[in-house]
Amino acid sequence: MIEKEILTVNTFFFYKLIRGVKMKRLFVAAFMFLSVLSTNAFAEIKMGIILGFTGPIESLTPAMAASAELAFKEVSDSGALLGGETITPIRGDSTCIDSAAAQTVAEDLIGQGVAAIMGADCSGVTGAIATNVAVPNGVVMISPSATSPGLTTLDDKGLFFRTAPSDARGGQILADITKDTKVSNKSIGSVAVTYTNNDYGKGLADVYAAALKAHGITVTLVASHEDGKADYSAEVATLAAAGGDVLAVIGYVDQGGKGIIQASLDSGAFDTFILSDGMIGDSLIDAFGKSLNKSFGSLPGSTGKGSKIFATVAEAAGIDPSGPYTGESYDAAALIVLAMQAGGSADRDSIAKNVMAVANGPGKKIYPGELKKGLDLLAKGKAIDYEGATGVTFTDVGEAVGSFLEKEIKGGKFKTKKQR
Repeated sequence: MIEKEILTVNTFFFYKLIRGVKMKRLFVAAFMFLSVLSTNAFAEIKMGIILGFTGPIESLTPAMAASAELAFKEVSDSGALLGGETITPIRGDSTCIDSAAAQTVAEDLIGQGVAAIMGADCSGVTGAIATNVAVPNGVVMISPSATSPGLTTLDDKGLFFRTAPSDARGGQILADITKDTKVSNKSIGSVAVTYTNNDYGKGLADVYAAALKAHGITVTLVASHEDGKADYSAEVATLAAAGGDVLAVIGYVDQGGKGIIQASLDSGAFDTFILSDGMIGDSLIDAFGKSLNKSFGSLPGSTGKGSKIFATVAEAAGIDPSGPYTGESYDAAALIVLAMQAGGSADRDSIAKNVMAVANGPGKKIYPGELKKGLDLLAKGKAIDYEGATGVTFTDVGEAVGSFLEKEIKGGKFKTKKQR
């Protein structure tokens, strides 16, 4: 009888033990299931940002990157992307000029699983990344600033877009401004041209020189310069010997272009400069100030509704909206996430298929600071037309039609004269 009672008690405790183990296992299993479910429902999406954080435009890229990250943060904070997913941006340095280094960076980001790339910046490295890395891996790139005409015919399989217009138009605009501008109350009759020796420089110089000639303006010389030199007095001496009322500098604000201007001012060879988009930045003013009064140029940009809204949004985030390609960077990032939402997926192929649809409408116009509105509409199956900061409209090959800002230097500062 006692043995039976002991057996009964032991059986009871054994049953409780087994039941406890089973409950513990069930609890662990349930916890793991919920953790996986939560991870899937609110997963991070990695996004590449490739810009020249070192090199000839290093003073411009921090604001460009911050503008793209502003769009990504706006989307993440909204909780409206694909049911609550968030964006994790990963920066990579294109160097602007070293194609091999830029490709290595792109390969690393793609290896980390980025869904798309906001970038790159300079035309040569952008073309190299697209051709050799992004396109073979099926990854969308949207560049905010690569403007070489050569990128228009890139065999990109529908994966490369740009929110800045091509220099095929930019060179014509710069020539129009040159024709319309008077220096010391005189029209410009002759121009010497120097360009950075790469895809961007040569492409823009060719278009610009041809457009000047069509306007009846004499082009005395078109000569390349190399970036990274300590002294440009020899190049300037050659340009001065050819003559010219003004010197057009197609180059980079933190490299050779700046050196050309320094040598010109030091020697007295030229005192008025026509500046390409890559030359327009506060670091140029910091270096030369009022010595550049009367100089002028152009860069992609807008004075429209979206530009004004972006200025407010950017300033609230501590970003200077007047910097070159800041609006284009915000727009590039915004288009990527809106394309994700339109396709209902962060899949690379889905992004590529939906960029044009959200960029060109038809549908509700979406401006900076309104990305949640755009995401919500897309989630309901409704169309949008992303206007953004720069009035985005793509050509059939995925590059911005765009507009340009005419810039002049007065009182040692860049001033926007008008939109063209």
